[in-house]
Amino acid sequence: MKITCEKKELVQAIQTVLKAVPSRPQMPILSGIYIKAHQNYIELQGTDYEISIICKIKAIIETEGTIVLPGKYLYEVVRTLPGEYVEIKNNDSDNSVNIRSNSAQFNLLNMQENEFPIIEPLKGQINFNLKNDIFLNFIKKTSFACATDESRPVFTGCLMDITDENIVMAATNMHRLALIKENINYISDNNIKIIIPAKILNEFTHIFNSEIPTDIQISCTHNKISFSYENIYVISRLIEGQFPDYNRVIPKEFKTHVNINKNEFQSALDRVSLISRSGDYNIIHFEFVDNIVRISSDNPNIGKAEETINVDIEGPGINISFNAKYIIDVLKAIDAENFIFSFNQPLTTASITQRDNKNFVYVVTPVRTKTM
Repeated sequence: MKITCEKKELVQAIQTVLKAVPSRPQMPILSGIYIKAHQNYIELQGTDYEISIICKIKAIIETEGTIVLPGKYLYEVVRTLPGEYVEIKNNDSDNSVNIRSNSAQFNLLNMQENEFPIIEPLKGQINFNLKNDIFLNFIKKTSFACATDESRPVFTGCLMDITDENIVMAATNMHRLALIKENINYISDNNIKIIIPAKILNEFTHIFNSEIPTDIQISCTHNKISFSYENIYVISRLIEGQFPDYNRVIPKEFKTHVNINKNEFQSALDRVSLISRSGDYNIIHFEFVDNIVRISSDNPNIGKAEETINVDIEGPGINISFNAKYIIDVLKAIDAENFIFSFNQPLTTASITQRDNKNFVYVVTPVRTKTM
């Protein structure tokens, strides 16, 4: 194999494919990136069996062929090369691969390409398109609510629930739930419910990021899903299991609604939580009364903190406590100037919504304290 390509494009392709290369591979070959030269492009592949990524870039192909190089070293080598173009050719005599740019050159050992897993394109029973900006917004609004405890895998992923009218993405760790929906023109005789691992979705925020809305072609079977976006193709395993009925978690009505400026509230909460985050439970107390909210925390080993900001309250006042992280996380996902905090009782589920976006809802369970 002998090829020449732009260094910038090659670095980006390696970075993308490396997201599927495990740091502790089950087999040595999985630490490598498979490179195939064909016609006028090269194809880079990486996999850990859970996720596989293929990325294609244009290249000048003098000789077609395939190689497998250690992904970590390939990235470091190409990233530091001095020129704008990179030449890669394999040496059959000593099973090495020469990488050259300007006056710099490296020789890396070629791994056994016949041991690299074959990544077959997914032939899904369900196929549809989704704009990348919509998909990335779905991830931003939900994936933070997933559980990190692998003992209950179904809660470590986001549910994608698709009907002929709506697409819903939801995530929960059983203490909170984030949900967003969007109207789509999808025509199918069957509804789709799949659970996508959150750790994979979070990688997509880097892979599928584009200023121009572009279609992502999505295809799925009962246990796998694929995403095709520009020059990138991703296949991921799905999580098996029954996701909770999210409709039963969201209260139908609330007694108290509070309109809050997000930036003011977020800044105050960040300051007050400096005291609570060193404790065992990171608990923050909120007292909503007379169009103000008093935010406070108390750590017997450190001290106390309190701050008051103006809000607009509709309904009876309430004293309520939450895990501060659960509130801080959702505020980072909200991109509106104001949000609505809604309550019923101090120990029943509360919700956070955007005033200008009825399609997003976050529900969170309060924390019982000594005063409740």
